[in-house]
Amino acid sequence: MSVAIAVLAGCGPSEGLSLGQPGHKDSQGDDTGKSHGTNPLDNPDGTEPGLARITSDKDRADARDLIDHVTTKGRGPKTGYDREEFGYAWADNADDVPLAHNGCDTRNDLLKRDGAKVKYRSGSDCVVVSMTLYDPYTGDTIEWRKEDASEVQIDHVMPLSYDWQMGASRWSDAERKRIANDPLNLLPVDGSANSAKGDSGPASWLPPAKGIRCSYAVRFAQVSLKYDLPVTAADKETMLDQCA
Repeated sequence: MSVAIAVLAGCGPSEGLSLGQPGHKDSQGDDTGKSHGTNPLDNPDGTEPGLARITSDKDRADARDLIDHVTTKGRGPKTGYDREEFGYAWADNADDVPLAHNGCDTRNDLLKRDGAKVKYRSGSDCVVVSMTLYDPYTGDTIEWRKEDASEVQIDHVMPLSYDWQMGASRWSDAERKRIANDPLNLLPVDGSANSAKGDSGPASWLPPAKGIRCSYAVRFAQVSLKYDLPVTAADKETMLDQCA
């Protein structure tokens, strides 16, 4: 697989955290709150927290150049797709991805990466029981507790079902496990927004917070390029439009 360009069906509840009751959420508005996280152009391996807005003309031009490198093809059949084809959820034993093999499952690695004021289960430095999440998709601040787990879900930016239809059905089990647990392809986000996304590409779904859409398109492109997976022509056109 090509790992060039250093300049990701989405995860519904079954691919995110276990279901629970909604938690407390403080809205920061669609485009008025502070931008949290890291510019994806400065975070090609996905190890830095969050997803910050791309605002400068230079960065938007660089974003379009990155997206231009993405190839296109029609979306293939979903025949044979199952979440388990990408390994069990949040496996710590995926090879050749950051944060793996550290004794902590992928879900908790991502909560730790993107959360603020993170608290752990007593006696653990892995299991996150509460945190503050600045959700890039909605612009909301979520005060999350583990007992309200579904309030935050882990999104596969380039959905696993989408990956399957664009070529991952022909991959080895190890390579599918890799993309399913690669932090470049994973963001903790508002659970309802993630559920609304489903397995959509950018032409069918974009984050409600308009200010983050160019960054989202860049992250989708970064995953596409890293794993040599095409996107549909409509998705690529939409991605370019977000950074115009």
